[in-house]
Amino acid sequence: MKIDSQLKTDVMRELAWDIHIEEAAIGVSAHHGVVTLNGIVDCWAQKHAAEEAAHRVAGVLDVANEIEIKPSWIVTRSDADIAEAVRGALTWNRFVPEQQIRSTVSDHGTVTLTGTVRTLAQREEAERVVRELAGVRYVTNQITVGGPSVAEGALHETIKEALERHVAREADRITVDVQGDTVVLSGRVASWRERRAVLGAAKGTPGVRRIDDRLRIQA
Repeated sequence: MKIDSQLKTDVMRELAWDIHIEEAAIGVSAHHGVVTLNGIVDCWAQKHAAEEAAHRVAGVLDVANEIEIKPSWIVTRSDADIAEAVRGALTWNRFVPEQQIRSTVSDHGTVTLTGTVRTLAQREEAERVVRELAGVRYVTNQITVGGPSVAEGALHETIKEALERHVAREADRITVDVQGDTVVLSGRVASWRERRAVLGAAKGTPGVRRIDDRLRIQA
């Protein structure tokens, strides 16, 4: 395991490398594999990007994201403007069934998403496109995953096949346990990227409504 000072340095370098982040506004501390981020950024997209960047660094086990969001612009977008931007973003994203999603914007940039989609991946994609919009301070994702129920055995086989396609070398180290519409993933992966690939295989499978993530990163 990396020492705390090396882990801190590596996270700061990753923040500097990511073009979506103003790394000068973010402080980093590390202790036994746990990285804490603090500071002030303009929007939720930057806060989330910083969290993702920290997780990409080998040796990072957990991230505490204490970054605050305080827009730097003088004139804040109205909730009406943000609502129009949300609808436009959902409409133009071909991976999101926008007609099945509704949004409510209140309190100067707080967006609540509701509706029903087919997969967890669609639910996350809807949140992603909204949180990247200027003026959005917070997103509450209340979208549910619907569709017909899938038998546990069929669901297990579909996910295992997806793992073989996405992370063939790691598939044998991943245990998939299906309990109704909940999938429990456990085992070891070598990096944050591989962990995301494993989770993505499950999230993109129709019939999965909840994931219990017990994966551990171990190079």
